Order: sequence, then C-alpha cells, then structure tokens
Amino acid sequence: MSAEHESTQPSDPTANPEIRQEILKLRASIDNIDAALMHLLAERFKCTHRVGELKATGGVAPADPDREQQQIVRLTAIADAAGLDPHFAEQFREFIVSEVIRHHKRIAAEHGETRPLDTYS
Repeated sequence: MSAEHESTQPSDPTANPEIRQEILKLRASIDNIDAALMHLLAERFKCTHRVGELKATGGVAPADPDREQQQIVRLTAIADAAGLDPHFAEQFREFIVSEVIRHHKRIAAEHGETRPLDTYS
C-alpha cells in the first residue's frame, strides 16, 4: 500500500458512525455465537465423558477406527456444504479429539484402564 493511499484511509474505520454501528451489531452477534458454541461444546463433552466412563467400566474396546473415519468423512462433507474449508473441519475435529482423549485418559486412569483410548467417541 502506498503512503499516499494510507493517508486517505481513516486510521480507525469505526470513526464512521454507520460503519461503527454495523461493526458493533456484528460483534454482538459474534459474542452470542461464541457463547452458544461454548454451551454446545460443554454438552458435547458431557456426552463424551459418559462414553469414556462406559467404555472404561464396560469392557468395550476403547478405539473405534471405523467411527473415526466416518466422522472425518461426515465432518468434511458438512463443512463443504456449509461453505467452510474442509481442512478447517479436520483441524476442528483434531482439536475436539485432543480434548476428548485428555478426558478419556483421566477417566481410564480412574478406572485402572491402560489400553489405548478412543479418539472420537
């Protein structure tokens, strides 16, 4: 960007009342979405926590590679249909999986379990 072009741009685009109002409205929506996501993730982790308990106490094989592959395909398709980068879906899944694994390791340790853990529940 040239110095001349920079000098014609306002340093704070929110100084424009119309732009500022729209940004504030969008930020409020973003904040609401973030809150909803946190609540959804909390509910999801309640479910995966129970799955971990059931697997640890019920003698169920902890790893399910078929389910993991199904989830990869399913989430990639959902992301693609939603207009998201499928690579993002995979990164998101990996983030969730790492948290589930952390929880399941703790649950398994509490039950004396030493087998490999399920990666996606």
